[in-house]
Amino acid sequence: MENKRKVVCYIAESLDGYIATEDDSLEWLFKSEVEGGGDAGYAEFMENIDTVIMGRRTYDWVMEAENGNYPYQELTSYVFTSSTPQENSNVIFTNQEIPSFLEDLRKKPGKDIWVIGGSKLLHEFIKEDLVDEWIISIAPVLIGKGIPLFQTFDFELRLLLKEVKMYGQFAQLHYERA
Repeated sequence: MENKRKVVCYIAESLDGYIATEDDSLEWLFKSEVEGGGDAGYAEFMENIDTVIMGRRTYDWVMEAENGNYPYQELTSYVFTSSTPQENSNVIFTNQEIPSFLEDLRKKPGKDIWVIGGSKLLHEFIKEDLVDEWIISIAPVLIGKGIPLFQTFDFELRLLLKEVKMYGQFAQLHYERA
């Protein structure tokens, strides 16, 4: 029987398509006039996740934001990096080719797999058409410039809209691979 583990990108972006400012700040996301959507379905989403994948920059940001306390200790965590990793018993650092890595991971029993980010890692997943579902929360703010959710690519990727929800002032779009 085939394992049905899905790769899901659950992420927030500004209305103009940025996931962070140029200096990796998310302050715009947490300002009081932007907040108000509760957890935007995060707790429900996490019930179906047992594995997280992120890039090194995202990992470094998370560790700084959490004062060195890794927040996903109960999950299997992979960090893609080309640099020498720091010791952390909560994560597995890798520089494997993403398609073969994911093929091996999907063969293991488990729940869905969350690709947290960042933009460069997501781009590699997009190029190989490896994301099964996208859950994108759009914040009611324009930040003008920063790190875009989607990097430039030269192909078309079709998605099917599965659901639209509203959490406070956030619009959440849920897509699946066409």
